[in-house]
Amino acid sequence: MSVIADLQVPATKFELGRILAMEQPVSVVLETMVPMGQQTVPFFWVHDHDRDVFEEAVREHHAVERLREVEVHEHRVLYAFRWRTDSDELFAAFAEADAQLLEATGHTDSWEFELRFPDHEHLSTFKERCDDVDIELDVRRIYNPTKPESGPYYGLSHPQREALSTAVSEGYYSIPRRISTKELGGRLGISDQATTERLRRAIITLTEHTILTEDGE
Repeated sequence: MSVIADLQVPATKFELGRILAMEQPVSVVLETMVPMGQQTVPFFWVHDHDRDVFEEAVREHHAVERLREVEVHEHRVLYAFRWRTDSDELFAAFAEADAQLLEATGHTDSWEFELRFPDHEHLSTFKERCDDVDIELDVRRIYNPTKPESGPYYGLSHPQREALSTAVSEGYYSIPRRISTKELGGRLGISDQATTERLRRAIITLTEHTILTEDGE
């Protein structure tokens, strides 16, 4: 049975974290991973950043092969990003353990990942590989999904559940609204744009695994 792990990794401990590290607070949210040839190219939303400074710093990094701006929306930009993953020990560990990257959010100091492994043995392989290359892992939660495609909370990841439950309890959906996305983001430790994006994904996921299921239809 597959197993899902929520974990945190210091940004300085893997190549992508070092590439995207900025002195100013920047929030990076994985949109999707798209296979292109022999490589998998991530699409990232980058929130609340100085675009010129950010893009220049990323393009000058020795491991970066390409950075392409895909879409601009208010205070966030969607980038397609290609870097030499053979120099990234964390992503090499992902591949060795057959891990599927479900969600990733990067901050100045650390990154949060949600990963699906084929079984506990593959998860152990991943942890051993990270120990071997001195990558610190803070494992927040490990669980076996009740259904391989949905997980125990209607497909919601831990960050999505936290964002949605905090929004409801703090009155984000009340009339009148009792908390702003900026204030809500402060509670969650992310930017207001990242908060909006996380809530959007949570609502879509919850709807797909409840109202839009075959039984629901």
